[in-house]
Amino acid sequence: MSLLPSVLSSHRFLGIALACSALFAGTAQAADVLRAVGVENEYANVISQIGGPYVQVQAIESNPNTDPHTFQASPAIAREVAQAQLVVRNGLGYDSWAKKILAANPNRARKVIVVQDLLGLPESTPNPHLWYKPETMPKVAAAVADALSAMLPEHRGYFAAQVKKFDASLQPWYQGLAAFRKDYPHTPVAVSEPVADYMLEAAGCEIKTPWSLQAAIMNGTDPAPQDVSLQSELLGKRRVKVFLYNQQVTSSLTQSFLAKAKQAQVPVVGVYETMPAGYDYQRWMMAELNALRAAVVHGASTTVLH
Repeated sequence: MSLLPSVLSSHRFLGIALACSALFAGTAQAADVLRAVGVENEYANVISQIGGPYVQVQAIESNPNTDPHTFQASPAIAREVAQAQLVVRNGLGYDSWAKKILAANPNRARKVIVVQDLLGLPESTPNPHLWYKPETMPKVAAAVADALSAMLPEHRGYFAAQVKKFDASLQPWYQGLAAFRKDYPHTPVAVSEPVADYMLEAAGCEIKTPWSLQAAIMNGTDPAPQDVSLQSELLGKRRVKVFLYNQQVTSSLTQSFLAKAKQAQVPVVGVYETMPAGYDYQRWMMAELNALRAAVVHGASTTVLH
């Protein structure tokens, strides 16, 4: 009697078993990958650095040529946020649209990290650009690792190692800020908006632009004439070493300040609210600091990061 049919049957069984095994393995692998959203792309970048292969990250506000303050979510973006298992958002009214979407789509299993809360900041905090604060991202990275560890406890060691790696990678920026404070203490600067104010303060700069002018431009309201006159005088009489402006959002008023700075040979630096393409968070912060140093030391302007 021939053994061929039984051999073929064994081969068929083995093939089915292998196919099922591959299917189960694929399902297990998919279960190990969490859907995450960083509302601002700098937070998405940090999630990606900490989560590595265990997260699929979507950045919502990622266009450096738009004004994040006027962002409006499409239905597709609303679904992306609602379906995420982990969400990191800024807070302080900067991304209130995301807060509304999350509230309208409750999910007890979802982890939501609000950076404002991590830093213990009240709603009255006037400057929402928290990613320029040197102490912000280490706290975000640690919170992301904790959230991921709770959802994927078998990979806790990996996430902890990524946090250590991330913290170490920020040291050049911290050292650069300390060196600038030491070498160029109390450097007077003018700004259009408070985008990079936290970094400027950490670098020991003195921001001469009135807060009321910064807030008016940031919020799209008319500034007081006396504030505009003071800013024009700071630039026209070269009472500042550099003028930093929001590269993403310019108006006729900002353009007039840029023209005044050019006429007085005050170097200008364009700073970003949204992380530019081709950067990770660490290199972005270093690039902004290097542009500040180049302006103060060499009188060089940097309007666009490359």
